Amino acid sequence: MAIENLINRVTNTNIEIWQDIGIAFTIFFVFLVFRKIFTKYVYKMILKLTKKIPIDIFANVCMAYEKPLRLFFVVIGIFAALLYLPLDNYYIIKGFRTIIIFLIGWGLYNLSSTSSNLFSTLNASLKIEIDQILLPFLSKLIRFSIIVVTISIIAGEWNYNVGGLLAGLGLGGLAFALAAKDSLSNFFGGIVIITEKPFTIYDWIRTSSVEGVVEDISFRSTRVRTFSQALVTVPNATLANEAITNWSKMGKREISFNLGVMYSTPREKIETCIARIDSMLRNHEEIDQDLIMVRFSQFNDSSLDIFLYFFTKTTSWVEYLRVKENINLKIMEILEQENVSVAFPSRTIYMENSGEK
Repeated sequence: MAIENLINRVTNTNIEIWQDIGIAFTIFFVFLVFRKIFTKYVYKMILKLTKKIPIDIFANVCMAYEKPLRLFFVVIGIFAALLYLPLDNYYIIKGFRTIIIFLIGWGLYNLSSTSSNLFSTLNASLKIEIDQILLPFLSKLIRFSIIVVTISIIAGEWNYNVGGLLAGLGLGGLAFALAAKDSLSNFFGGIVIITEKPFTIYDWIRTSSVEGVVEDISFRSTRVRTFSQALVTVPNATLANEAITNWSKMGKREISFNLGVMYSTPREKIETCIARIDSMLRNHEEIDQDLIMVRFSQFNDSSLDIFLYFFTKTTSWVEYLRVKENINLKIMEILEQENVSVAFPSRTIYMENSGEK
């Protein structure tokens, strides 16, 4: 009789365990269904409502927490299912709190992305001038801080001594600084570039080591796309100590050259050409009128040189070449009309006839 009671008790216990497992799976399945309904209908409706709100920060937050919210329903379904089972709730609750902290940090990490509209919204609402070169640097700095804070909170949740860890990092700071001297110099070089702003993203720059368009600046280096489409990575410490020419900051673009005419050209023809070229430039709508110089400058070895110095209004290289071509053609037309020839390097040799003495 005792054996039968024992067998019945074990059987009932097994049945109860399987019933509990079945109910736990049912709870988890219900949360999966609710997750599907939420992400397909409720979340899209919330997103549409937030886009109608004048402040874009709500839409940014919803976009940043889209994936964490989807995972949240799976986590809460697992949590509810495990709580129903006869398990130790201490570690279940600890694990649940840890995952919630991770999901919050994940959302904040997404929110601080350069593709997020958070920075532009802050710029518009608070009138903070956020430079394009500062944006990726600031985003990476905020993301790094979010990761450190999230790991610290999770470590504290599991009763790890965060203060001791930070103290250990402080003691090892000197050795780290000595070992990472170049990396630190590049980091502070990036700080100098950001604060002094010699260039920004998409600017055309030239230094002694590289020339091209700036694509990105990070903690360590700056990436420059050359005109041959090669990507050059320059350490910030090197770039901060070089002379930087920023061609994108030009207000106008210079054209300067010497026009050499033949020595046989009469003085009156030279004066006429100078006057006509000067008049043509002063009446050209694409030439800046602040400074125009057309002067007979020197007697060269093979030519009489007319010096031209002026600026185009455009700074675009393509447009600049078009304007320069147009000016050159007009100068050729003036020279042809005045029958003045352009000189080329030449030498006249005089032979002495010494046959008769």
